[in-house]
Amino acid sequence: MLAIVHACALIGLDGRIIEVQTDFNPRATIPVFNVVGLPDNAVKESRERVKSAIRNSKLQFPLRGYLVNLSPADVTKHGPAYDLPIAVGCLAATDQIPLTALQDSIFLGELSLDGTLRHVKGIMPMVHGARQMGFKRAYVPTEDAAQAALVGEIEVFPVETLGQLVEHLYGLNPIQRYIPSPEILDGPDKLPEWLVDFSDIKGQEHVKRALEIAAAGNHNIRLSGPPGVGKTLMARAVPGILPPLSRDEALEVTRIYSVADMLETGKPLMHHRPFRAPHHTISAPGLVGGGSIPRPGEISLAHRGVLFLDEFNEFPSTALEVLRQPMEDKVVTISRSKAAITFPANFLLIAAHNPCPCGYFGDTAKACTCTPDAIRRYQSKLSGPLLDRIDMHVEVPRVDVDKLMANSKAESSHLVRARVIAARVIQQKRFSGRRGLFANGDMGPGDLQEWCHLSPEARQLAEISVKRLQLSARAYHRVLKLSRTIADLEGIPSIEVNHLAEAIQYRPRNTTE
Repeated sequence: MLAIVHACALIGLDGRIIEVQTDFNPRATIPVFNVVGLPDNAVKESRERVKSAIRNSKLQFPLRGYLVNLSPADVTKHGPAYDLPIAVGCLAATDQIPLTALQDSIFLGELSLDGTLRHVKGIMPMVHGARQMGFKRAYVPTEDAAQAALVGEIEVFPVETLGQLVEHLYGLNPIQRYIPSPEILDGPDKLPEWLVDFSDIKGQEHVKRALEIAAAGNHNIRLSGPPGVGKTLMARAVPGILPPLSRDEALEVTRIYSVADMLETGKPLMHHRPFRAPHHTISAPGLVGGGSIPRPGEISLAHRGVLFLDEFNEFPSTALEVLRQPMEDKVVTISRSKAAITFPANFLLIAAHNPCPCGYFGDTAKACTCTPDAIRRYQSKLSGPLLDRIDMHVEVPRVDVDKLMANSKAESSHLVRARVIAARVIQQKRFSGRRGLFANGDMGPGDLQEWCHLSPEARQLAEISVKRLQLSARAYHRVLKLSRTIADLEGIPSIEVNHLAEAIQYRPRNTTE
């Protein structure tokens, strides 16, 4: 007897429906259980798990011939999520499950030897793919039900054991559909406690102003200064001034973390913007993603959030140079011999580093011990094309002792965040209906002509600046984007001369454009 059960393969961030075709031959004289259709080792091992799970669930597993085909056969099948559909297929092919109960349903889950279902990664994108293909029901492990229910418009049934599922499909002991609680959907109102508040940072008002602009327009920023002046501290405060995730953004980020299997237990939905700070010893595949089974890298895990690269100069040059394309296109494509996978990578880059190997070049309190050649070699680790893709370059000096010892509090992150949110609201209205545009930092050359209108005085300053500073076309466009954000923070529709002048101040001073 032939039984067809539907599962789902995970390809990048997308789910692709897989037909699990099980053919049972009761006349076979030699017991055999074959799985075909490009299964990997984890899928091949499911044969033994399925046998034990069925028997330990007090069900029958006749020792005859089984042939399981995972169709389409040209897609490599990875992971243990096929355990449940293979087991259901074997039971349906041996008349232990009614075939009518399998229609419009998808089955996902790893089986233990005692028949209980275990968590599998990537549940959300797989259920999302099933919903897009018109499936009405999804049977998933109880642990993954909350994550699967976020997709919506598809019934999710949490399954604890294989025996419980069989009783449900016969209508003997129905499993209740999972309904997500409002707490899961709404999330906490407070920001994470580990965030640094701007009010706790002494001095550095001009740096905090730059970070506010960066957050308001999603502009990449580079901080350079001696050790101990607060570069890392201020970078870790930036998530506290970013606007909250919208529902669509939260689901988008959650899909990435579901594929990477990095969602916290009991927290199926990402409510806060991610903050990723990889160590400078990370490899290029670890940063942009990759592997034999392509998975998201740090730049995709920082999607809609902050990617903080401390000790920027110490990162391998191969890792830094692969950032150039994602910084422009907001996506990263990983090409392999069998497929090309695209992951989103729209992040706010905050890069921090010292100006020289000893860290004190240009410091007013401590003399630098590096030779000019050592300083030049150290700074040349960052290529011109990479620096040209960073909107803001800010020098972070040593904090004056008077400000460091002062008892007064600076402006809090709550007030700064309010201004950032107001600026983002202006940008949302501006880019309404434009796909792929969320903030000023996402604008392309054509968008600049439409929304970056300069006043006559600002146009004169722009002409002078381009000539004297020898700005490239890309550098000039980034100045316009920054000017647009500065104007949005003030709620002014046109770009005035003071907005443009401030934006020009954030261009690098030690490089030729």
